[in-house]
Amino acid sequence: MEENTSFSKRPYGFFPTKSQAFLVIGTIVTVIPVALFLWLGNVAVSFFSADDTDSQEEIISPSRWLTATLIPSTFAIWGYRRKSVNFSGALLGWIFSFILSLSSYPFLACLIAFFLSGSQATKFRADKKRKFEENFKPGGHRNWVQVLCNGGAPTFMAVLYIIDCGVGETPIDFDNSYHASMISMAVLGSFAAACGDTWSSELGSVIQSAQPVLITNLKPVPRGTNGGVTGPGLWFSFIGGLLVGFAHYITLVNTVDPTLLERAPAQWPVVFVGGIAGFLGSVLDSYLGAIFQYSGVHKSGVIVEHSGDGITHISGKEMLDNHSVNLICTIAMGLITPKIANCMWTG
Repeated sequence: MEENTSFSKRPYGFFPTKSQAFLVIGTIVTVIPVALFLWLGNVAVSFFSADDTDSQEEIISPSRWLTATLIPSTFAIWGYRRKSVNFSGALLGWIFSFILSLSSYPFLACLIAFFLSGSQATKFRADKKRKFEENFKPGGHRNWVQVLCNGGAPTFMAVLYIIDCGVGETPIDFDNSYHASMISMAVLGSFAAACGDTWSSELGSVIQSAQPVLITNLKPVPRGTNGGVTGPGLWFSFIGGLLVGFAHYITLVNTVDPTLLERAPAQWPVVFVGGIAGFLGSVLDSYLGAIFQYSGVHKSGVIVEHSGDGITHISGKEMLDNHSVNLICTIAMGLITPKIANCMWTG
């Protein structure tokens, strides 16, 4: 009896506590009316803005509104309770994930793969990271700025997808669905780059015992230096991108219209497009970090991103911070990845 009691009090055990049960019920009770209200609003707008035929095509199904509301709410609450994001990060993350899931489910899958794996990677060997990172937070605890810089670019592309292609899943087919394919690969590339960089920095810095080297001159630098890379870190960036590509692929082949899927080319290259984007995004992030981010070592041995007393300069200039570099990389890979994907499918 005593063992069962302690098990039930575990915050994330198999059986939920009363507070968790009330939270789940409250979320569902809140989300369903919101989703219904959004669907009715969509029906009204479609009815008064188009003829009968067009309006039927423009009406988004109630199930999609429910999914686009329920899943983001669930992950926002989960991330906030796990301290992966603070309140502002959870709120902006909910808005972004709502737009992504409304536009195309594979977009949401990319976000989930990045968010879940990135949160776990941040917590991996947190005791070691705390020794050489000045502002390390073991749970991640991302705020709205970090959410914006990692998810803002793909969310903007998802908005373009809704405007240009409508809502719903479309297979990658550059011959027959050029715009939808380009935007889809842009969303994938942005998330793969963010995930690849996170895996590289969070796992590569604590897996290998060898000292990292600065990517611009290959000279050894302390762990935690902006622009410092290791062999395992670069491999992790590729694997992180593969994970995002795999999430996109699995979701796509299970949600797209089977008739469209039969007429489209093979979709499996999506996985490798994600891996390439993750690797290139990490390399680009490292180059920008080595040149435009200040790295110095404090006399205590901690790596800092600002000059000051007791700090020895290692590399870079005080021009960009980590958030700015992440934003630039996600935008850049959002522009580059569709070109890479187009070459892979069309040669």
